[in-house]
Amino acid sequence: MIHQQKYAKELIKKFKMDESKEIYTPIAIDTKLDIDEPGSSVDLKLYRGMIGSLLYLTASRLNIVFSVGLCARFQANPKKSHLTTVKRILRYLKGTTDLYLWYPKSSNFNLVGYADADYACFLVDRKRTSGMDHFLG
Repeated sequence: MIHQQKYAKELIKKFKMDESKEIYTPIAIDTKLDIDEPGSSVDLKLYRGMIGSLLYLTASRLNIVFSVGLCARFQANPKKSHLTTVKRILRYLKGTTDLYLWYPKSSNFNLVGYADADYACFLVDRKRTSGMDHFLG
């Protein structure tokens, strides 16, 4: 079993999200982030600290890789909407700290992978946005 439950809880406390409401999706389906978002800029050090901490957590929490990667693209000039999305990821972590990777003790491991790519919905540079799932066992 691989988990970072303690790290996730410390992260939630570090960024003062321990009193926030739990949610069960890391990002809203209709979220469209852009470089030229309207709104005020936020503290660059805080935003980069949150992103760096979340990137470390993606090693065992593959369900946040897409959301964190999307938010990481805006580290040069983060706006309030970007910070709100990062805080949503933290609220998701708060509600799902008990998730982990589990590898059973059997020798019958079949690795199956699925990939999905979206070439047009990222508004900034139309670069590919992709996601993957791998199932072992």
